[in-house]
Amino acid sequence: MRPLLLLDVVGLTPRALTHMPRLSRLADGGWRAGLRTVLPAVTCSVQSTMLTGLAPAQHGVVGNGWYFRELGEVHLWRQHNRLVAGEKVWETARRAEPGYSAANVCWWYAMGMSTDVTVTPRPVYHADGRKSPDAYVRPPALHDELVDRLGDFPLFQYWGPTASIASTEWIVAATRHLMATRPADLTMAYVPHLDYDLQRFGPLDPRADAAAAELDRALTPLLDDAEARGATVLAVSEYGIEPASRPVHLNRLLREEGLLHVYTQANGEQLDPWTSRAFAVADHQVAHVYVADPADVPRVAALLRGVPGVDEVLDRAAQARYGLDHERSGELVVVAEPGAWFTYYFWLDDDRAPDYARGVDIHRKPGYDPAELFFADGAAKARAGLNLLKKKLGLRYAMSTTPLDPARVAGSHGRLPTSVVDAPVVLCSDPDVPPTVAAALAAGDAVPAAAIRSAVLELQGLGAAAAV
Repeated sequence: MRPLLLLDVVGLTPRALTHMPRLSRLADGGWRAGLRTVLPAVTCSVQSTMLTGLAPAQHGVVGNGWYFRELGEVHLWRQHNRLVAGEKVWETARRAEPGYSAANVCWWYAMGMSTDVTVTPRPVYHADGRKSPDAYVRPPALHDELVDRLGDFPLFQYWGPTASIASTEWIVAATRHLMATRPADLTMAYVPHLDYDLQRFGPLDPRADAAAAELDRALTPLLDDAEARGATVLAVSEYGIEPASRPVHLNRLLREEGLLHVYTQANGEQLDPWTSRAFAVADHQVAHVYVADPADVPRVAALLRGVPGVDEVLDRAAQARYGLDHERSGELVVVAEPGAWFTYYFWLDDDRAPDYARGVDIHRKPGYDPAELFFADGAAKARAGLNLLKKKLGLRYAMSTTPLDPARVAGSHGRLPTSVVDAPVVLCSDPDVPPTVAAALAAGDAVPAAAIRSAVLELQGLGAAAAV
């Protein structure tokens, strides 16, 4: 069986590819096509669809996070693979080939994943409150092997105001090391670099072009290794990032209407999901709106439809048209207009914002916050450096870096693309087009994200297993 490298180049589009000659060359002897993503077009939902062949309504990953009704809490960026229903592509392959092996480098929901090798970011949360960069690695012996060779996983370059190519370079190096020392039938790698500057500056900014060229250079050694080893490369994208300049504050509107409630503590106002009649879990250009009383749904829907920047308000029947009608979804799902995106902000006065609002805190915020990619002001970087010094001395500290002004965000995603040039793509080095892909192309369609699972199996001669 020919090994396959499944490379998730998040944010890859035809526009970005014009600045990526090495990745573009991948398809010169193979094929390329547009990729039809899912709603919401966000990392966790799209990756889960690619690996299971199911829509969010079936695998249950309705966003990068949602309101866990059984807990009464909003959680984003959970990591346990049990949250994803359905058989994963390598599990399907093992039914046909019991010795089939798989390795995962940074695809999501890695905890408890049934791959043979797993590498994923996992900070150390010390007893004194400090957080240090690290990764969860299985088998355990591989952890020290990677750290000795590559250094600690660069967590603070993976997300936040200092996010940079360094995290992608570490992921590429780790993937190359695994392919050389622990070759698997399927190796998956996720590279995040395009996400950063395209959200910071938008896809039309020259800095976005520079980020694409920088990523192409970082990927070159990995693509060369795969070619030398005779591996097939299937490069996919989850979504394209479109220009965005209109932040929309759904939760503030719901609060002003008396539907969203807060409670107050010493660290500021906090969202009160237990007593709120309606609140939104914002996720880029899509928001799940949870409505406690079914009788309130028509009123809330009418209210949201009147908000400038809102394109669609989907009830359960409308969600079904998009394959999003899962019990984890909100009673309503709101989709932004092109150029708009949703903040999670629920406070009406910045002086009463919760303390986590000014920091990089993806697990405490009840919604996605792209403002974490920016420093709040010119002094924020210096303050961050001082706090890192405090950390080294073993002192507790609060990292206040994030601005509360969302106007600086220039790119977003989540809604289905409106422009082909900013839509996701799929590239393959193998000239034999898999039957699933060929059928889509013959119909004049882009390749559905759900078809990636079948394409992987077909490229490895296991297409019959996909139908079982």
